[in-house]
Amino acid sequence: MKTDNRKKISLLLIPLAVLITGLAVWGPEKLARYRDRQILDRIRSQAAETGTAGYRYALSSNDKLYILSKCLNNQILPESDQNAMTRPEENRNLDYQELTGTYAMVVNRKDANGQEVKEEDGIELCNQGIQELKEIGILPESVRELTEWSYSAVLYSAIDVPEPRNNVLVWKISLDTGKETADRSGRILDVCMDADTGRIYEFYVRTDLSGWQEVDPDAIIKAWAAYMGLEEPAEYQEANPLSETTPYFKKYTFSGMESGVTVVTVGFYEGINELFLKISR
Repeated sequence: MKTDNRKKISLLLIPLAVLITGLAVWGPEKLARYRDRQILDRIRSQAAETGTAGYRYALSSNDKLYILSKCLNNQILPESDQNAMTRPEENRNLDYQELTGTYAMVVNRKDANGQEVKEEDGIELCNQGIQELKEIGILPESVRELTEWSYSAVLYSAIDVPEPRNNVLVWKISLDTGKETADRSGRILDVCMDADTGRIYEFYVRTDLSGWQEVDPDAIIKAWAAYMGLEEPAEYQEANPLSETTPYFKKYTFSGMESGVTVVTVGFYEGINELFLKISR
């Protein structure tokens, strides 16, 4: 009996051994072919991170202000008639594209989406910003809108050269000189404006104000900081009275990148009744 059982068990083990041996030899190949059929010639989508996704990322308003101020401090801009007369002749027509350094201001012909831009786009956006400044009491109601035939608009990128992803796209808009613009009362002379948000960083404007006594710089800077989305300003305690070409001004500071500080000035030129708000330089 025992011998018969052993024979039966042996007969059952032989096919099982053959099956196991076959799976060991041909099984992996068959499995690989099956997987290939599931993958090859089929389109699949998969979310992936790209190295360019962070090139243009959202900077805080204080950081954008700081980068722009550093770029502007590396060059001389046409600010106002009064300021222009105080500068040497050779410094009045510097080419932005030739200026280099840690921070640079370069001409840009495309917006943040890579689309070509036109002067009228900047002027239209600026008129919206001017209206906002009127509504919050920074600009007098008498300030006129910009017209395409009276102003020139150039798009710039203010860039932190070592970290080019830290950049601010801005419009620089200036009143053209000519007979049709000889009357400058109520006119914006110069504006520097954020091209993404339309917020105005700087302006020089002829007003109907009779003097500095009608200007409330504390109220202007507080309203402007809220409008720009900036943190609360602090009064600049060490302002040099000779730092401006007018005695009528007040300076404030805003925190910036890496513990940096941006100085913003509210001032007034009596005689020509010109109000200005500018980033330090």
